[in-house]
Amino acid sequence: MSRLTRARVTTGPYTPPTPSRELTAVSADGARLHVEVHGPDHAPAVVLAHGWTCSTAFWAAQIRDLAVDHRVIAYDQRGHGRSPASPACTTDALADDLVAVLDATLAPGEKAVIVGHSMGGMTVMAASTRPGFREHAAAVLLCSTGSSALVAESTVVPLRPGRLRTWLTRHILGSRAPLGPVTPLARRILKYGTMGPGSAPHMVEACARIVHACPRRVRYAWSHVLELLDLDHGVRELTVPTAVVTGTADRLTPPVHARSLVAALPHCVGLTELPGVGHMTPVEAPATVTRIVRELGTTYVGIKEGA
Repeated sequence: MSRLTRARVTTGPYTPPTPSRELTAVSADGARLHVEVHGPDHAPAVVLAHGWTCSTAFWAAQIRDLAVDHRVIAYDQRGHGRSPASPACTTDALADDLVAVLDATLAPGEKAVIVGHSMGGMTVMAASTRPGFREHAAAVLLCSTGSSALVAESTVVPLRPGRLRTWLTRHILGSRAPLGPVTPLARRILKYGTMGPGSAPHMVEACARIVHACPRRVRYAWSHVLELLDLDHGVRELTVPTAVVTGTADRLTPPVHARSLVAALPHCVGLTELPGVGHMTPVEAPATVTRIVRELGTTYVGIKEGA
């Protein structure tokens, strides 16, 4: 049984929808990216970039709701889901990948709302100066993400800020240890580290299956990129209208990151802080995230409500 089969949620709101079509986008260095397109062919576009250790399955709730009247484009980051691993694990590679997906799925000059969660948000920041990104981005939603100091600001380890907490966090997030099967203990650990205390069991189950399907070597390789992340310059160059969402119980990217983004963004159009919600905002608060995507589309792409 493949890791993707093991990862599948087969019932409930987080069951991955069947795409209208699938394609492969080829990045600047030849990396091949699995891309899914959902919804009507000529509908307004939304592009979804998932986070570290996740896959297109992470966006199941948003895809299901938005694909009624949007063309929803979701892709697997390199090494995640059905995109093969690549030795190039850098923020530049993430930016190249996003631009390749935009070029492969959107017509010249076509605008879209681009949504990034966690490492997907960092992908957007990294791509902010690219002509291909600027050609296609009408508005952006950054969910549960940050631009720098990720390890130092993380509260996964319940200690006061300082060298010891940073050292322990670095070794936990950068561990080579296999995650193993999704057991009750594994669910409890994942919920503590990535989700709010009130997250429903079916939300935890969906996230656990997705995260545990990520190959160990991929998880380890990208952990070092996140540890050394410095995309503060990319935030300052993200000139399109940008909304920010954070959970107040997020231990991986606490709200301090969202507030720093809001202060640095040239055109921030709103900060939404979700009480008691953790790092997995699109799963934990799907209706809110979807609503904000729709509002961005209505305002900046000219999508009519209910169209």
